[in-house]
Amino acid sequence: MSNMTVVGAGSWGTTLAYLLSHKGIEISLWVYEKDLSGEMEKTRVNKIYLPDVSLPENIQITHQIEKALNKAQYILNAVPAQYTGSVFKECLPYISNEAIIISAAKGIERGTLKTISSVLKELTGCRVAVLSGPSFAKEVVKNLPAAVTLATEDRNTGLILQDIFTINNFRVYTHDDVLGVEIGGALKNVMAIASGISDGLGLGLNARASLITRGLAEMTRLGVAMGAKERTFSGLSGLGDLVLTCTGSLSRNYTLGLKLGQGMKLKDILEQTTSVIEGVATAESAHELSKKYGIEMPIVEQVYKILYEEKGPARAVNDLMRRSLKTEFY
Repeated sequence: MSNMTVVGAGSWGTTLAYLLSHKGIEISLWVYEKDLSGEMEKTRVNKIYLPDVSLPENIQITHQIEKALNKAQYILNAVPAQYTGSVFKECLPYISNEAIIISAAKGIERGTLKTISSVLKELTGCRVAVLSGPSFAKEVVKNLPAAVTLATEDRNTGLILQDIFTINNFRVYTHDDVLGVEIGGALKNVMAIASGISDGLGLGLNARASLITRGLAEMTRLGVAMGAKERTFSGLSGLGDLVLTCTGSLSRNYTLGLKLGQGMKLKDILEQTTSVIEGVATAESAHELSKKYGIEMPIVEQVYKILYEEKGPARAVNDLMRRSLKTEFY
């Protein structure tokens, strides 16, 4: 391969650049923040998002998008979901028609309700793959075992990318359900907020297990209604990522929910956070999608009301538990 450009130098983008550099690949890492980019060029450290890692010399760090994308054959999107469209509009003049884009963003675009691969494909006309699954950056960068899935529309592209991204203890499986992988990766963040709220309220392990299970049912119902495959949600990008983000203290979405359950206000939590918490925007998009497709999503609905209508978490739990009784599978 010729080269790889990573667009976005948050914790996940920086981690993936670091991993790929160990395969001898020439990496260009585009950093949005000009000051951070300059500092990273000098120190080889991303002090905001990955302060304990020294970046190898074969990672070219730059704030200039034209320089980053020069002749890029593979482009990895690590920009937060709600900013992907605006960033790639700036990238557009410098993207080759032959480039392959791999999206690692997890979310659904506000307003348009489009998945991020759809946004990228419509903007660029390029082939777009999706990388998703249970993978906290802080563990992956330490070479701790992790398995993820990489979804593509054509098998050959999937096999090429699988070989590129499989690195040491980072194991990559191929998949053909791009939509399902994205829906799972996006909605699990909303469920993680709910899980954090449950723990913040001190509702116990039974409640958390029930919430994860019913959350998976909601994700699957919506995904299937949108055209995804049901089995996708039992895989790494569905159940795997859901369990991780609903139980792991490294999850930003779970942590936000935990603080909400403990009585903090959303505005105050967001003001104290440097990283983007994708589940906040996705809760709004998921709520709108549930209405659009006529899908019952009670957990999503209550999270939406807590985030956007200032509903009390305890009252939201009470309303969930006192819904009309039904069969488990319907």
